[in-house]
Amino acid sequence: MRIGILQADFVREELREKFGDYSDMFTEVLTSVSREPIEFVIFEVVNGQYPKAVNDCDGYVITGSHESVYDQSDWIIELKDFVRELNETKKKTVGICFGHQLIAHTLGGLTGQASKGWGVGIHSFEIHKRQTWMGSENSFRLICSHQDQVQILPEEAYTIASSPFCPYASYGIDKHFLTFQGHPEFSIPYAKALLHMRKDILKDAFEPAILSMRGAHDALLVARWMIDFWRG
Repeated sequence: MRIGILQADFVREELREKFGDYSDMFTEVLTSVSREPIEFVIFEVVNGQYPKAVNDCDGYVITGSHESVYDQSDWIIELKDFVRELNETKKKTVGICFGHQLIAHTLGGLTGQASKGWGVGIHSFEIHKRQTWMGSENSFRLICSHQDQVQILPEEAYTIASSPFCPYASYGIDKHFLTFQGHPEFSIPYAKALLHMRKDILKDAFEPAILSMRGAHDALLVARWMIDFWRG
């Protein structure tokens, strides 16, 4: 299986040497749970890099970004066009955080700043619509790091999981789009380091987020879901 990583940002330079880049994080977590070899191809969409054709890969993942999907940066406009192409060709694609928001915003939904402020730390999500590639779980936990979130889903989308903080924490479109607001690629040490770097802007959200890191998260479970989704 050949998976294209559509990289929409880079890990901050001061953290990259220790934790790697976002493409490294996805490669590591997905490889760790895959029963078969996966070939990863990195496309820095933030720098205008794309596959020559949609079918060059079996599936794609759109990473997070510090930018907002409603920004008018040229690279975001270009990525929206590619999302439309992915939708038209029904190419299996997973959106994470920014990617999750971008797919919704591009296809008729709405993304904006969360009314409750920063969504950081480990959050728990209740599953509402079990998918064929899921097990018997009723909920899952992921590390979150966002201010924006999906506020209105595209007409054809269905909610997979939610929380009181994030009503559309995971959604799907037909059988070719799967998205999560949380980060299965993040490790707890990386998330803690990022929280400490943002302490001043997080304000009252910082301490609860740090305390939440004492619990477990389901990064490996969600990574397994992603692989089974692509292969299904």
